[in-house]
Amino acid sequence: MKKQTVLITGASSGIGKGVAKYFLERGDNVVISSATEAKLQKAFDELGAGENIAMVVGEISSKTTGDQMVKVALEKFGSVDVLVNSAGIFETKPFLEVDEAYLDRFLDINLKGTFFTTQSAIAQMVKQNEGVVINIGSALVNHGITEMAHAAQLVSKAAINGLTFHLAAEFGKNNIRVNTIAPGVIRTPMHDGNADQNASVHLLNRIGEVEDIAAMVFTVAKSQFTTGAIIHVDGGLGAGHALNH
Repeated sequence: MKKQTVLITGASSGIGKGVAKYFLERGDNVVISSATEAKLQKAFDELGAGENIAMVVGEISSKTTGDQMVKVALEKFGSVDVLVNSAGIFETKPFLEVDEAYLDRFLDINLKGTFFTTQSAIAQMVKQNEGVVINIGSALVNHGITEMAHAAQLVSKAAINGLTFHLAAEFGKNNIRVNTIAPGVIRTPMHDGNADQNASVHLLNRIGEVEDIAAMVFTVAKSQFTTGAIIHVDGGLGAGHALNH
């Protein structure tokens, strides 16, 4: 497998940081981004701060952040081969309590961030006539849970599924593949240490680990014949759920 240059958003912690570690350990070049400089610098150092990693600080909802990631990737490594849109937020709030400002937060970070960073990356991938975009979606888009009120978050993630299909169609002729990984509940700082209480929403009756997602992202990045796919790495959440006894 050839060495690739991989751009990863939301990489200061959680899935994004785990994906960066996975690619670095297998010899690829990585450009990581996050909005918080101190957290990103800490992740950069923990990931080795070597010659095959670079970092970009910036709000993901701003198109300039994606443009800067592409610029740094080209200057340091010479190509933009893979984009992993991992930046995102997750919260729960009853539907009737959601106001415009709250909804806009999810649309700005989860949807606009993915949309415009992908725009920056694909502009370069078209020039290369090759590239892979991997979005991090959610298995909960198609699986309502009565105890979890998260309409604002899930509409932003559902839009990413639609974006995946249409970009795969628009840029297939340019040898650019676009896919979404749909995780179940994954053990990340986002869940404040309470993730295990959601084990029963998965058929495997456990929550997922960051490495479960990173391994699939890596596999899809290296695949030459996978595009327009929503790939569930969700412990069976999309198929059903376990019952607590």
